[in-house]
Amino acid sequence: MSPKYPKSQRRNYYIDKDFQNKFILKFCSLVALGSLLTVILIYWLAWHSTTVGIADGRVAVHSTAEYLLPLLLQTVFVVFVVVSLSTIVMTLFISHKIAGPLYRLKVMLGALGEGDFSSSMRLREDDQLQQVAAAYNEAVEKINGKIKRAKNSSSLDEAKNTLNTFKT
Repeated sequence: MSPKYPKSQRRNYYIDKDFQNKFILKFCSLVALGSLLTVILIYWLAWHSTTVGIADGRVAVHSTAEYLLPLLLQTVFVVFVVVSLSTIVMTLFISHKIAGPLYRLKVMLGALGEGDFSSSMRLREDDQLQQVAAAYNEAVEKINGKIKRAKNSSSLDEAKNTLNTFKT
């Protein structure tokens, strides 16, 4: 029941900027924390070992942690940047699939509060909250049915009253 959107339609991926920015920031924080823990763990594990290296024709003995630290920091930084950019893009699209339907639900509930029982909630096929939209539409249909029955009941009562006035 979802409408088909044309491929050329411009999409706004920032629907609820505050929610989406917090969503993205939380996942990027996990990436940063993972990167930091990786550096600390490798540095700590390499602390008690030594490495022999030859630099400028001289033999040098250093702790493995000191020897690995520059290479480790560079590698983790590059991986952090690549994974963070991927995380930002991925979470932006994922949060769009959540924020869009929530925004639509908010609009529909506002219209419902104003007494508009005529519209149904339609979401794209791949959006989240399809079950919420179906429950909303079912609730609106039930309310519309009750309103129609109440109007019919009221009309019947008015017709009976009119007939009774003609009889007397």
